[in-house]
Amino acid sequence: MTPSSRRPTALLAFTVVLTALLTVGSSSRLTANTSLLPPGALAPTARERMIARQVGSLLEDAHYSKLKIDDNLSPRVMDKFIEGLDGQRSYFLASDIAEFETHRLRFDDMIRTGDIEPSYLIFARYQQRNRERVEHALALLDREPDFTLNERFEFDRESAPWAKDSAELDELWRKRVKNDAISLLLTNKTWAEARDVLRTRYERVLKRADQVKPEEVFELFLNAYARTFDPHSSYFSPRNSEEYKIQMSLNYEGIGASLQLVDEYVTIMNLIEGGPAAAAGTLKINDRITAVGQGRDGSMTDVVGWRIDDVVQLIRGKGGTPVRLQILPAGAAPGSPEKTVEFMRGKVTLEAQAAKKELKTFRRGEREYKVGVINVPGFYSDYDAQRAGEKDYRSTTRDVRKLIDELKTAGVDSIVMDLRGNGGGFLPEAQSLTGLFIDRGPVVQVQFSGGEKEVLDDDQSGVAYDGPLVVLIDRFSASASEIFAGAIQDYGRGVVVGQRSFGKGTVQNLVPLSRWSARPVNGQLTVTIGKFYRVTGESTQHRGVEPDVTLASPISLSDIGESSLDDALPWDRIQAAGFGQPGSLSPSIAKLVAEENARQRRDPDYRWWLADIASVEKLRGQKSLSLNLETRKAERAALETERLARENERRAARQEPALKAISELDGAELPDVILDQAVQVAGDMVQFGSALAARRQ
Repeated sequence: MTPSSRRPTALLAFTVVLTALLTVGSSSRLTANTSLLPPGALAPTARERMIARQVGSLLEDAHYSKLKIDDNLSPRVMDKFIEGLDGQRSYFLASDIAEFETHRLRFDDMIRTGDIEPSYLIFARYQQRNRERVEHALALLDREPDFTLNERFEFDRESAPWAKDSAELDELWRKRVKNDAISLLLTNKTWAEARDVLRTRYERVLKRADQVKPEEVFELFLNAYARTFDPHSSYFSPRNSEEYKIQMSLNYEGIGASLQLVDEYVTIMNLIEGGPAAAAGTLKINDRITAVGQGRDGSMTDVVGWRIDDVVQLIRGKGGTPVRLQILPAGAAPGSPEKTVEFMRGKVTLEAQAAKKELKTFRRGEREYKVGVINVPGFYSDYDAQRAGEKDYRSTTRDVRKLIDELKTAGVDSIVMDLRGNGGGFLPEAQSLTGLFIDRGPVVQVQFSGGEKEVLDDDQSGVAYDGPLVVLIDRFSASASEIFAGAIQDYGRGVVVGQRSFGKGTVQNLVPLSRWSARPVNGQLTVTIGKFYRVTGESTQHRGVEPDVTLASPISLSDIGESSLDDALPWDRIQAAGFGQPGSLSPSIAKLVAEENARQRRDPDYRWWLADIASVEKLRGQKSLSLNLETRKAERAALETERLARENERRAARQEPALKAISELDGAELPDVILDQAVQVAGDMVQFGSALAARRQ
């Protein structure tokens, strides 16, 4: 997301730097040092060696952190490159890693000179080990494992030591293959059926190892540098530059999801608001796709180990046709229960991603309370229509203003702005949306890599709504969402409720690496050039926005969010903007928190919610799995029994009929506990009177 068009000085300086950088190496001849590589190994092209020099210079000169690629950074880059190849330490031997040590202090020189063959040498060894492991896995399928043994598979090896020899890796892979088989047996397959599925899967992985192209190694290599600077800087190869624009998004008829290959699983990295997947609400970030089925009853094709572009082609299709995905939920251990979700392919439309309203009513004593809920899935604007001069072009702010007017006509007592899952979008909309609730003043500050600072204001007088306001956020509320929530909090204009937000407070620019071509023939670089700051001077980076009233969430703060990402830029602060805070709700927030805590203790839905979260946390904490088939069946049955018991306990407290079987839960309508609590907090603000009402400007 770029901050706005109102920064000519910063952009001019950046353009001058970029123009100079794109000429680096263009007149220098780069000679390949292919003698390092074994016969038949992939090798970089002359163009890629030139691009490496461009990217290295661009990162050093344009990135916000002003890091230097030197001997201090070189070991970190090499570690990130190896981690990208073998993050679970299941292929390389300790002797391989020891051998690579000779290159540890060369990664800084490599990107300057373009002599990047050592990275291809490391990759060649990875390919060798990959073939050895998969061939071993295939050989293991010749004999049915003993599923009665009481042994365990340690699936989380991120911090494990490297295997000392091949025998140790053989044992690790024996258990891995056995676990893969159990996962299939738990879906009522026979050993023969499971063996055939695994044989096809492993042969596909083996075939894919021979289909890797040099540009894929190059992309992984450059991303080791970019993501050592920060997790939001990335290099895209020419092919992926094009794919970045269309992959499962607004320009394709698909499901509206961005995908990435992580440890042989095609993983959900982002959901495009307004797309079929986001609208259905059945996919989450970090969910893993294990199979794809065409139509409502077509056979499921196992896609573990597939190339990501092949999986994308399976999911894409004609609009209006169904596609089914078999999903291993985010955080779930391999072999955990999977779910099948169905989507109707279609194009993402502005209408589908538009803000929507809902009227919630409830009684306390003799009084009925009306709370308007406005769900804002993203910060959008129909820029083309606006540029064309259309008077009724769509935007988040315009849509929300209309919804506020409709809710005021309905006589609402308070409003909840629901920003859960809102990953951001068009920054000017965060500015103008804030302006619906405050009367003029700064909204956010942006500081660029050169030290230039810009204050982005709401310059429109008047407000659309000045009553009690709740802003509901969760861990997936990021970027522009955090700007809006932070501004409302800083002005004392409303109460922020929910879970700590993502903490994405950085600004990126997308830089094509081709000077004269409309197509990204050299790829492109996303580079972090600035940071967002609240009007108080505090960054939203890393820490996010802390809610005034905290609600429990199954989203892990340690696994999701900026603070969970390696090499994320730190939190800091700059000078506050003069924003004339009209007052603070802090003295009254303690009363709201006390009331909410008391409500949680007596609310059966919230107790059910906490029990469900505890179950998720227990599974998330697992690092190993039993390889005894009967034990795994018993564990799965116990989980289903516990889930049914939790639901029936909730129903009993509400004097609702109990469910007889876990299958009845699949289509059951379950409460949105977090939204219900936010609505109650909005009611508290009304009930407690003017001390909690919003300040009039």
